[in-house]
This record gives sequence, C-alpha cells and structure tokens, in this order.
Amino acid sequence: MSSHIAAEAARRRTFAVISHPDAGKSTITEALALYGRAISSAGAVHGKGDRKGVVSDWMSMEQDRGISITSAALQFEYRGCVVNLLDTPGHADFSEDTYRVLTAVDAAVMLLDAAKGLEPQTLKLFEVCRARRIPVITFVNKWDRPAKDALELIEEIETRIGIKPTPVTWPVGVGGEFRGVIERVGFAGGDEGRREAGPQVPGMVRYERSPGGQQLAVAEFLDEDAALAAFGPDYERAREESELLSEVEADFDPKTFEAGHTTPTLFGAALVHFGVGQLLDLLVDIAPSPFARDDAAGGPRELEAGFSGFVFKSQANMNASHRDQLAFIRVCSGKFERGMQVTQAQTGRTMSTKYAQTLFGASRDTVEEAWPGDIVGLVNATGLSVGDTIYTGRAVEFPPLPAFAPEHFGALQMHDTSKAKRFRRGIAQLDAEGVVQVLYSERRGEATPVLAAVGPLQFEVTVARLAAEFDVPATIDHLPYQLARLTDAEGAARLRTSPGVEVFTRPRDGAHLVALPNKYRIQTIVNDHPGLKLEPLLAGGQG
Repeated sequence: MSSHIAAEAARRRTFAVISHPDAGKSTITEALALYGRAISSAGAVHGKGDRKGVVSDWMSMEQDRGISITSAALQFEYRGCVVNLLDTPGHADFSEDTYRVLTAVDAAVMLLDAAKGLEPQTLKLFEVCRARRIPVITFVNKWDRPAKDALELIEEIETRIGIKPTPVTWPVGVGGEFRGVIERVGFAGGDEGRREAGPQVPGMVRYERSPGGQQLAVAEFLDEDAALAAFGPDYERAREESELLSEVEADFDPKTFEAGHTTPTLFGAALVHFGVGQLLDLLVDIAPSPFARDDAAGGPRELEAGFSGFVFKSQANMNASHRDQLAFIRVCSGKFERGMQVTQAQTGRTMSTKYAQTLFGASRDTVEEAWPGDIVGLVNATGLSVGDTIYTGRAVEFPPLPAFAPEHFGALQMHDTSKAKRFRRGIAQLDAEGVVQVLYSERRGEATPVLAAVGPLQFEVTVARLAAEFDVPATIDHLPYQLARLTDAEGAARLRTSPGVEVFTRPRDGAHLVALPNKYRIQTIVNDHPGLKLEPLLAGGQG
C-alpha cells in the first residue's frame, strides 16, 4: 500500500493562481480546466454580462459583479496526472481567504496583466508564497493587447520582488501586435501544431486571432525559415532578446525554481487560450508533487503514514437546495476512503466521512478515495473548523492556520427581532467559515455583534448571505476603528472605559481584542497603562 500511496502522490499537482483583480484569473482557471477536458467550453470572462458561464464562480454576487469572492476547487486529469486547481478569491478585500488557500497548495501561478505588471495584491500574495516556500510560475497575460515592454516586465519582477524570471516562452511582437512566442524550452505536451519535448528547435508558435470576438487563437509551430518569412523583423528581435536572456543566465533551471530563487515565465492571452496549454504542460512537468508536511511539533508526516489532512476552508450553503456545510480538506498523507472513521486532533473525538465529495465549482461528485494533494469536501462536518486536523492511525496535528489582523469594523443591526435565532445561527456560520470575525462588547450587548474584516466587501457578503441563506435582513454601521490588538482579561478590564477604543471578546477562542482608531492611540495607551498587554495580531495589512 505504501508504494501505491507514493505513486498516487507523485501523480498529483496541486496549485493556485494568484493575481491582482482583473488580471484574468478566472479566465485562465477555466481555460486550464478546458485543456484538461474538464469542461466542454469556457466562459469568456471579460465583464459582468458573460460571467454566468464561469463554473468556478458559484455565488450569485460573484456572477453579478464579475469577481471571485470565494474559493473553488477544481480537479481534472491531464497527461496521466491529477491536477488540483484551487481558484482563489480575486477581489482585493479577500486576502485572508486567499492566504488560507495558499496553505493547501504545493505551487502557485502568478498571473500578471501585461499592461500593468506587478500590482499591490499580487505583491502581497507573492510574499505569502515566499514565506511558505511555494515555488511560483509566472504567466504574463493579455499580450494580445497594448502592454509594457517584455524586457521591462522581466526587470520589474526581479527588481521589485527579488526573484529572477527565467522565460520559457518569449513574445514575438510587442503587446497589441502579438505574433506568437518562441519556445525557449521543449514541452512534453502534444497539442496540435506543437513540437514534442526534446532539444530546442529554432522557431516559434504562431499566434493568430480568429475573427468573431470570442473564438480561440490559432497556435501553429513555424520553423525558423517560416518564422523569418512571415514575421521577419519581429522574429529577429525576439530571437536576439532570447539570446540575450541566455547571456544573463535567465534560462530555466529546475533547482533554482524549486528553491524559490527563479520563476519560469510564459507569455500569452488567456481569453483566447493562447499559451494556456504551454502553462499546463509546464505545471505537469516541473511543479512539485505532494511531500511530507511538518506537523505542529516540526516533525514530518510521511506520505505513506496513515491518512491525515487539515481544514483550510469551510463553506455553507453552496447548494441552495440542501443548505449544507462543506469542510474543505487538503489530504496530506495516506489514503482517504469514504466512510472511514477519523479522529479530530483538536478534540480527540471520532467522526465518520460518509458524505465526501469532490468539487467543480458548484457541481459535486461523490468521492470514494483520495490521495495526498487531493481536496475533499466533507458534507455537514459541523464539528470541524478552519485549521483543524483529522487523521487515522498515529496521531498528528498540523500547525494552526494564520488569522489576520482586521482593518475594518462594523456593527451588525438586525431588522426583525422575531428572527433572532436565525440571525445568531447565520452569524455563527459565517464566523466559522472565517468570512468575518465576530466580536461582542459589553457596550453593545449580544444583540449587536461587531464584525471585523480584512476588507469592507466582506461586510457586503455577510449582509447578502444573511438575507439569501437565512432570510434575515440586516445592515452594517461602520465603526471608526482601523486596527486591533490582543490583550488579556486584566487589560480588557482596564481599557473598557478608555475613550476612543472599544474592548471586544471573540467567542471563537475567548480572546480579548482592543479596537483602535489608529496606531497613535496605541502609544497613548502604552504611556497611560505601563505593563499592559497589547500585542499585534498577524497582519494581512497593518497590525
């Protein structure tokens, strides 16, 4: 069995796409799934109107606004590998959920808008990848539109984030006058018009946009003579730039990629699927397969050990008809079998896994077995919270997932007191999912919880889901706080009457939080209350 587990793990590629909003993340997610034959056609994600076809976006607010708010998990087979693609929220407000998803992957694709380059949200997410030692592949998207100079983009990446791009494809023609790409390494894929893996053959893969708006691009390999005849000056310039990259040691190297020192880089246009097949081939060829993860004590949980996994996300009411709850589990070791009895590390209690599913956006299929790297949704596992570990055999507990410092606070007001029980149930559910942190203060009482979030859009999601899923109308009154600090019971008692601050209790763990209007108020509190415990939370922004 142990050799079978290792073999199945070696077939897995589990990754996420990280990007700034509007860089084309959902578009490339669907295009990758299409290449994996997981869907028959992909939605053209260029605005709100066409977004109802996006399979990885299931929440009505996502479809209405043309943004990704929640995280979806897509699984498909490609070239003998099982690809687990975790679609992360693309809106800037949803960094906390995105950060948690990044704990469940073995690699990441950093998606850049060719005209904008590195943007703030991308930089923030890349730093999470760096901290977690997640190797990153870069895809420069929208090269069929006006764009920055390719060499300028490469320099920007290296200068701003300190990782060296090693282009595996190089664009022929400037952005907006795209002719195709030179393949600087061989690919193992077998798409029509593409060469086989092996020694590099001079030439290019031609790009030609088919007429008719959303039709896909043509990808045809041209040898060097044909490329020169068709695109003379553009091809010659691209070839010279490619040779220059080799001279400055910007050629792909698997060891520096795995160490996180370099990022293999591709150029393409996800909307018309140009370069997406190359990206998927590269992921299969070089992205790491699952490895032994360290437990909370710092020791590795070997892949061949008994089943283990951790909850990186909890989501309720994905299926409006059943009003159920799913706990998303990343399998870390062993073999998962539906119906097996597992132990929850945090409580020691056992539970059944009878209702287990794989997920494709809002669509689900029952899963009978899963292996390291796979994502399994456990239905109505109400005792599981984000960060919990489950296992069989030798006990294990994985490190807790990060919680991030809130920067926005709002008092939640219920309009119909007859729905108080439903209101409390909805708030508890959203708190368990990590959509918001729910806080209570003596000043407001239990009838008026205060929500704390990384971004204000999370408040809109809370109100929308309370109305849609629990039939509880509510509104948010924004509060004048921008950061929070942890304190203890003594500190909470001493600060309860201090002007300009508010002391809260977080029911999820009993912690005492002090909300403050700005960082300057912290200094006055320290001066007025020497020795008071006032500790920063782990920050997604300020903390």
